[in-house]
Amino acid sequence: MFYSFSSASPSPSSISKHPNPFFSSSASISRATSLIRRTRLRTEAGSDGVDTTATTSSQENPPETPTSIGGGGGNQASISSVVPISDKDIKKVVQKTVATFAPRASTATKNPAVPGTALYTVFEVQGYASMFLGGALSFNLIFPSNEPDIWRLMGMWSIWMFTIPSLRARDCSKNEKEALNYLFLLIPLLNIAIPFLWKSFAVVWSADTVAFFAMYAWKLGWLQRSE
Repeated sequence: MFYSFSSASPSPSSISKHPNPFFSSSASISRATSLIRRTRLRTEAGSDGVDTTATTSSQENPPETPTSIGGGGGNQASISSVVPISDKDIKKVVQKTVATFAPRASTATKNPAVPGTALYTVFEVQGYASMFLGGALSFNLIFPSNEPDIWRLMGMWSIWMFTIPSLRARDCSKNEKEALNYLFLLIPLLNIAIPFLWKSFAVVWSADTVAFFAMYAWKLGWLQRSE
């Protein structure tokens, strides 16, 4: 009985030849764990180095913060960028428009209607005579009629059709030429807008006359001279 038991028990040589699988698996697990730890440490070290470099570069070159539109600097920039229209720009626009549509000399020679000549006087008399004649037609004093007719219509437009072109034909001063250029653009606006409010030839002619002398007083400085 003893013999059988001793024969059945494993010998030390057999144990060494056939190791326990439990111990072998635990050893392999420990190696894998140590390898994972080493890999993780290397990864963390590499990531720490990258982060440190990025942090250093970001500290050396801080990102530029965009200027807010609603801030004070934005408002100042927007205000400075908006340039108001000057009187010089308006003069250029008016002069260009009038040079396109207003009648002008057919030749490039100097204007012979200089102050002191007979031609200068003829143009000046013609301009103011057409103004007063247009007023008489607008007030229905010449060729009276109970209905609107062509005569009253011509009287309403007499300042724009005859007075301004006659005065512009002279060799007048720069300020007077600017006043006539402004009137050449202003009077058509008055003649079109006023009939929507008041249908009267006399009222339109009166408004044109007031605008004419007001423009002359502004450009020629009549009020400053009187003071």
